[in-house]
Amino acid sequence: MRTRLARLSVPLVLFVALGASACTNAIAGTPTSSGSVITQTDPNQPGGVDPSFVKNTDNGPIDRLAAAVLTDVRSYWEETFPKTFGGDWQDLSGGYYSVDTSDEKAPKPPCVDQASDVEGNAFYCPSADTMAWDRAALLPVLKERFGEAAVMLVLAHEMGHAVQRRSGLTVEKQQADPDKYPTILIEAQADCYAGSFVRWVADDNATYLHVAKDRLDPALESLITFRDPIGTEQTDEGAHGDAFDRVSAFQDGFDSGAKLCSEMSVDNRTFTQTGFIDQNDAANNGNLPFDQMLTSITPKLGQYFNTLVTKRGKKWSQPKLTPTDQHPDCTQADQGPVAFCPDDPAIDYDTGDELPKIHTDIGDYATGTLIASRYALAALTDLKEPTEGSDSQHDAVCLAGSFTGSLLGQAERYLSPGDLDEAIQVLLTYDYAARDMSGKGIATGFERVRAFRKGVLEGDQACGLK
Repeated sequence: MRTRLARLSVPLVLFVALGASACTNAIAGTPTSSGSVITQTDPNQPGGVDPSFVKNTDNGPIDRLAAAVLTDVRSYWEETFPKTFGGDWQDLSGGYYSVDTSDEKAPKPPCVDQASDVEGNAFYCPSADTMAWDRAALLPVLKERFGEAAVMLVLAHEMGHAVQRRSGLTVEKQQADPDKYPTILIEAQADCYAGSFVRWVADDNATYLHVAKDRLDPALESLITFRDPIGTEQTDEGAHGDAFDRVSAFQDGFDSGAKLCSEMSVDNRTFTQTGFIDQNDAANNGNLPFDQMLTSITPKLGQYFNTLVTKRGKKWSQPKLTPTDQHPDCTQADQGPVAFCPDDPAIDYDTGDELPKIHTDIGDYATGTLIASRYALAALTDLKEPTEGSDSQHDAVCLAGSFTGSLLGQAERYLSPGDLDEAIQVLLTYDYAARDMSGKGIATGFERVRAFRKGVLEGDQACGLK
């Protein structure tokens, strides 16, 4: 929201060397114990992976995990590349490098001057056709904070850049026509390829990796870490995308496969990343205080849902936004720190503890997303649509997304850089936006984000309403 919404501040410094495509750095986030990926990485056990193809490896657990990921991702592209592009898959001619950035005397991989240049990074270097990663300060931190799935995603993303080179999308081609091949598109496509690989793993096709489809939230959380700094223009030379852009690309690959990824272009891809609109926007980091944000967003919510309901031949009952210093209890079911109360009608919101904390920790469009989802329940009530069950849970999130998408299309920009990222964060962290009138919600953040994205990109007609 313009000069409004704060977001999780995650510094990100891009690493660039001799055309290397480096996409990770400055790891931050909330620790999670996901256990989301099961691997057989011990080479001494039956079926264990042999990491000897990794150059400069210490044969430790992190490199064994990396070797398991790379062995499976190579198998995936051996199977998928011919079907997507024609021709056979060619493995990286320059090989794979593990780098111990904690050791000043550690051997360096190609494309850098010294091992410390790789600190906090993983990258694919097209000039040498190599991949390298920091086994000391990147992969173990990813594993600790987001689970093994984040390591899988990062290395699969870097392999995606190798796929691009083999499909003809070279650095030279990009430099010759940067408007057709902006960096943000290149990175989105690599995220998409990573998503297609993770789906292949989730479908139980891999040899070493096994991940359940309901355990992917930590991987998406890691993408929030890898977003660009707030206020980065999507036209910037090194732009990788905001969290919404990156999660969208990953989910598109997961849902639709590598063929869709290969056809991504500036003509068929929508990017939401924007720069700050003015100095005030930048000075406030796009953030409004709690009360001011509520005052700002409430009229727009009323206008949007009034139109949504009346165009379907029903009457909109404007709910009253009502503060409470405790957890809302206007219904027997627990809807979270914001609740739709059908008898008044009203929307009660917690001013005492949890909602202000979410507002502070994530940002004010996290608050906006939760309130929009309760307006969505009010609209479902007026439309005589179900307000309990899986359909209503999906519709509440989808309609919160369609409201958000409507703000993107306004002549006067309302959303600030990072607002959509805050929505993604609150959807991954909490199920509140998806809770129906019985207090039940969509179980995974992955599915909540998918429903929200559908509304943002396709509008309310995609939300299952009559």
